[in-house]
Amino acid sequence: MSFNVNDFYLKLNIKDVLLSYKGNISSDVINKVLESIEKKLSTDSEDRKIRKKLYNVLVESLQNLYHHVEDLPLGTAEGVDDTKFGILVISKTENGYKITTGNFITSRKIKPLKDKIDKINSLTQDELKDMYKFILNHQKLTAKGGGGLGLVDIARKTGNKLEYSFQNVSDEYYFFNLDIYVS
Repeated sequence: MSFNVNDFYLKLNIKDVLLSYKGNISSDVINKVLESIEKKLSTDSEDRKIRKKLYNVLVESLQNLYHHVEDLPLGTAEGVDDTKFGILVISKTENGYKITTGNFITSRKIKPLKDKIDKINSLTQDELKDMYKFILNHQKLTAKGGGGLGLVDIARKTGNKLEYSFQNVSDEYYFFNLDIYVS
């Protein structure tokens, strides 16, 4: 059975969804998403501290999505009409919120990304803090804009493990899904 991005997206949109988007990832889309979620959160009775944390993690998640989305050749994945395709779903959970992002990546990027997330997930909060400081002080900015701080910062801010999966789309492409829990 092959991966179908539309089926994946529909499964995410089942319960307590605050916002969902699938399509081209651009700076305009990011700005609209942030405006929309800020408006929704300001009308909620949610604790201000949780709202602020969710917004900050969302900004970081969207930046990661924007900077790391692959140019997917048209026709590579069923139901995808945009070359810079991504998915974002924000839903309410029992203990807070869940941010789900998804984008296509090349197969050669899977191992380094998996290794990085597994490393981040293995660290304590103090070790994450040290790693963050080290990267901030010693890494050079990459062509994509960051020095590798995004996922470390998300793990630090949420205090939760990053959940992820890779779904095979073709010989060269996979769909990377990242779930972030904010409580």
